[in-house]
Amino acid sequence: MTEQSPNGREASGPLSGLRVLELGNFIAAPSAGRLMADFGADVVKVERPPGGDELRRWRLHEGETSLLFRVMNRNKRSVTLDLKRSEGRTVALDLIRRSDVVLENFRPGTLERWGLGIERMREVNPGVILVRISGYGQSGPYRDRPGFGGVAEAVGGLRNLTGYPDRPPTRVGISLADSVSGLYAVIGALAALHRRDVTGQGEVVDVALYETIYSLMESLTPDYSAFQIEPERTGGSLPGIAPSNTYLCGDGRHVVISGNGDSIFKRLMRVIGRPELAEDVRLADNAGRVRHAGRLDAAVSAWTLQLPHEEVLRRLEEGQIPSTPIFTAADIAKDPHYAARGMLERHRVTIAAGQDREVVFPGVVPRFTREPGRVRWLGPELGEHTDEVLAEVGTDEAHRGKLRNLGVI
Repeated sequence: MTEQSPNGREASGPLSGLRVLELGNFIAAPSAGRLMADFGADVVKVERPPGGDELRRWRLHEGETSLLFRVMNRNKRSVTLDLKRSEGRTVALDLIRRSDVVLENFRPGTLERWGLGIERMREVNPGVILVRISGYGQSGPYRDRPGFGGVAEAVGGLRNLTGYPDRPPTRVGISLADSVSGLYAVIGALAALHRRDVTGQGEVVDVALYETIYSLMESLTPDYSAFQIEPERTGGSLPGIAPSNTYLCGDGRHVVISGNGDSIFKRLMRVIGRPELAEDVRLADNAGRVRHAGRLDAAVSAWTLQLPHEEVLRRLEEGQIPSTPIFTAADIAKDPHYAARGMLERHRVTIAAGQDREVVFPGVVPRFTREPGRVRWLGPELGEHTDEVLAEVGTDEAHRGKLRNLGVI
């Protein structure tokens, strides 16, 4: 299905025709909106006047709008609207009336205080899908606590396992809880849309940041419940699997080597010149290798320290051993595989007044063969589409002028 987007740019993709209203800010709800917009959904992002989403100024190096905002809000239309004002809420209900999905990541109870809870939404749109993202979810004793991604990573169990055992826990370097929650939000929205196709009924999808992290923690609680095992931080190694670690090479670069499959382990030992370890019956399976993990890491490290990382990787590739250097941003930007897969998209960006620059942005994931998603435009200017979107819901020019004079838009 292909249609023209309201601003004249072609909208295509598997979600073309889906209308999404994004009431969220920062990263969690906007990341969900971005995914749906990438695949053709018409995502209208509501930002409060006059400053808009605070993400516009996060990691701001030059100009007035960060590239982080441009990434997280690509393919969306920006509308300014003050939801704390009755006039703004009236407009919001007009937008909800024509939306399939509403995304929000306010603290629980906020929409209800504004008169925009699910019951009010259903009065104007009985089949609406409301996707709610919050730190602790819409119920439970922690419901009203504020919770950003870093807090969720701590509560969900991830921070306790990130870093080295002799040092304080660390973060993973990105807003993982927010991004993972965005993925779950999309899964929930699509599942609810499928259910609506069958039953005709809308749904509320409740995504808690801490629960999305907890869902990634593998057998953390089963192992504790059954065996009272409390895992510890292990740095660069993979707990309970060996050999799999980060190793220093002779030129000061680090490489990741995963030699933990039974046959892979034997090939790795032959590559590093330790055939006797390949044939050691005590190391024939993972359980045995874990018992001797320190010895195996020492053997691999002794080998990598003798060679520059490029030679290490060349020999490992010849031996069909999963391995890689640790990529930096500079490595990614010039990597041929990233380029061949369409993951390095170049777009002209206005950094500041009179300063246009070609910038590399991430491509669309996942890849579709027949109707792929694509970046139609980067994150918009604040309120760039206010007039066109409000005109679509019947707000004429005179009323828009009145709302603008009141500071509602």
